Amino acid sequence: MERSKKRVEAFVHGVFLILGLITVGFVLLITGYLVVSGIPAIRKIGLIPFLTGAKWASTAAEPSYGILPFILTSVYGTAGAIVLGVSVGFLAAVYLAKMAPPAVAAAMRSAVSMLAGIPSVVYGLVGMMVLVPGVRRLFHVPDGASLLAAIIVLAVMILPSIIKVSVTALEAVPKEYEDASLALGATPVETYFRVSVPAARSGVAAAVVLGVGRAIGEAMAVMMVSGNVPNMPSLFQSVRFLTTAVASEMSYSSGLQQQALFSIALVLYLFIMLINAALNFLLKRGKGD
Repeated sequence: MERSKKRVEAFVHGVFLILGLITVGFVLLITGYLVVSGIPAIRKIGLIPFLTGAKWASTAAEPSYGILPFILTSVYGTAGAIVLGVSVGFLAAVYLAKMAPPAVAAAMRSAVSMLAGIPSVVYGLVGMMVLVPGVRRLFHVPDGASLLAAIIVLAVMILPSIIKVSVTALEAVPKEYEDASLALGATPVETYFRVSVPAARSGVAAAVVLGVGRAIGEAMAVMMVSGNVPNMPSLFQSVRFLTTAVASEMSYSSGLQQQALFSIALVLYLFIMLINAALNFLLKRGKGD
């Protein structure tokens, strides 16, 4: 009996090991493919002109391949979405986990789950039909398809991830922590924000990481509300993200243009890896403190 259990455990361990190696293998395969496909264009264009060039005109008679507008737009758009999404999502998670009546909490959790299941193209369609005209009328700009509209759509899209993971982390905090704080005279709100939230810090940070990943990698919804024009980033001007630059031109590209799009994908991949590494470093540092 004991021997059969050991065999089953060894088999399960081997299965998980193989699955883990397959996952790592896919990551390495994608990395290698992007490097092999993206390096030729960088060699032809030049690394500095490619990264710092302010003009993208891949189909012009004399093409230009500068992706600085795409990089800055992705940075500003992601940062804006995180500021809005994390603020709203974190406060909503605290309310759902600690303050909301059971009936209200159940209804809001169902709504958050439904929000998570909506396809990105639907977000883009609603943004294009409702948000873009609203931005145009509210701020009196020629076109509402802008960086602001993209930030708002991305902020809404990352809310489910932030809320669900943060609620789970907050509910996992031992009740004894809160009871001790209340017994010392703290108010419930003080207890939630000064005891429960710090205790759930790692889970909340993981929610932010998930939100960042979705905000950076989104393409379709952003393309529909941002105008998809390769301008330098401005809040009320049409812009193009790194993701939408690849998605909008890949279908008809060829030659150096196609190689440059793979180079953009490589830059995006490295950008995401850098952000994940930085966030993981901060998380580990926070746990060490």
